[in-house]
Amino acid sequence: MRLPRIGAAADLAVDLGTANTVIFRRGDGVVLFEPSVVAIDERTGEVHAVGDQARRMLGRTPATITASRPLRHGVIADFETTGQMLRHFIRRVSGGRSRAAVVVCVPSGLTQVERSAVAEATAAAGAREVHLIEEPLAAAIGAGLPVAEPVGSLVVDVGGGTTEIAVTALGAIVVSSSLQVGGYDFDEAVVRALQRKQLLVGQEQAERLKIEIGSAVPGDDTAAHAEIAGRDLTTGLLRRTSVAPSEVTQALTRPLAQIVEAVKELLERTPAELSSDIGTSGLMLVGGGSLVRGFDQLLQRETSLAVTRDHDPLTTVARGAGASLEEIETLRRHRRGRAGNLN
Repeated sequence: MRLPRIGAAADLAVDLGTANTVIFRRGDGVVLFEPSVVAIDERTGEVHAVGDQARRMLGRTPATITASRPLRHGVIADFETTGQMLRHFIRRVSGGRSRAAVVVCVPSGLTQVERSAVAEATAAAGAREVHLIEEPLAAAIGAGLPVAEPVGSLVVDVGGGTTEIAVTALGAIVVSSSLQVGGYDFDEAVVRALQRKQLLVGQEQAERLKIEIGSAVPGDDTAAHAEIAGRDLTTGLLRRTSVAPSEVTQALTRPLAQIVEAVKELLERTPAELSSDIGTSGLMLVGGGSLVRGFDQLLQRETSLAVTRDHDPLTTVARGAGASLEEIETLRRHRRGRAGNLN
């Protein structure tokens, strides 16, 4: 891989996710992995903290500081805050050198207006030029699928706010689906399940339960019960309770079923020739949501396809976008196309 010129900013690839922002620097690989969270001082409008430091402030800030996630379901919900977050991250990895060319990953279902908002926010953050690449295509590249070949490959990318499903062939997406269901919906489902037990907990605690004892496959009793503390909705006092793995698994059933149904629907729309390829090669599962225990088994059972999870599913998309940096000249030649370049 060609290293950047001394004194020049290295080209960057950014996976701007609802949950996390991952940055790949050309020649160095993944150089940043931080939560997509910003804490703003309401009195001055200045950024108080970004990334992991800001995430620790969620639900714990004084009245003068607001910690929030500026993206919802892969879409920019707060343009100004997203720009500030990106500016902070890009400056951190570029070392204050000259502005870089940046490839940004976006959900396949974004409208042109939403795509333009991402490009404008990245340009405002200091990028010299901006190119967009669709997340499922980047995921397929990062997972090592034969994207450029005349064969079909199926990738399912379960992120924090969206699930991207696509069949690729000959360097492009043939059919795709973007579902606004992801890891945060898993967490929220656990929160609601505990509310039915008259216990209120935050999403951070729900996520811990999901990771520690949750499963996509009913009947998986390998995990022990977990203790959790929250506010009793009846008395208003602190209460601790034990949660069984089956309770978390049951809570995850609905959002997981939505993803499974979306995969089946996409397979029904896939051309017969590519379906034959997928029957042989199987399904590639990536994204943080794919780490739910038994998710690969659930998909395999429901689709009858062999399911493989990428070795590092949290960075697959960023690594794929990083590989596209080697084709930066091609991206420039097609800047008036769907790449959505902004100079």
